[in-house]
Amino acid sequence: MLQPLFKETEEKMAKAIEATRQEFASIRTGRASTALLDRLTVEAYGQEMPLKQVATINAPDARSLIIQPFDKNTVGDIRKAIEKSDLGLTPNVDGTVIRLGIPPLTEERRKDLVKVVRKKGEEGKVAVRNVRHKAVDELKTLHKDGQISDDDQKRAQDQIQKLTDKYSKDVDALVAHKEKEIMEV
Repeated sequence: MLQPLFKETEEKMAKAIEATRQEFASIRTGRASTALLDRLTVEAYGQEMPLKQVATINAPDARSLIIQPFDKNTVGDIRKAIEKSDLGLTPNVDGTVIRLGIPPLTEERRKDLVKVVRKKGEEGKVAVRNVRHKAVDELKTLHKDGQISDDDQKRAQDQIQKLTDKYSKDVDALVAHKEKEIMEV
């Protein structure tokens, strides 16, 4: 009876960690990464579309990205989307290809990005704690309905807390890794 609850709780916590990992991937470090453009949407064909659906993105070296639109008519739309984004990058249109130079980060910008990473990390931990909270509520309901004993409830809460601690440590590890990556010069 409790195993499905543990399994579901662990799956939800793992999803929270994965969401945090994806958030971190889109935070700029000193090197070029195609993940930088994951959140970017382009106004093309009369609707908002993810950049990945209208172009291929490559990182030929550590300091640049190349965007190759599938349709050359979307070059201007892609350029506008990059300019409007919060990435702080200037697109260079080279015929049907868009080149993005990734400038090195200033010390101040690195510190700002570390703050962003910590905030996103805390949001990840909050998501994990929310999953724990829902699981504990379900346990209380099962106990109140007489489906589990006091001892079972206590043991289950301890197990859920261990899961929460494990996933919180995972978030801390992701934050530490991303901070190290950002502060690398």
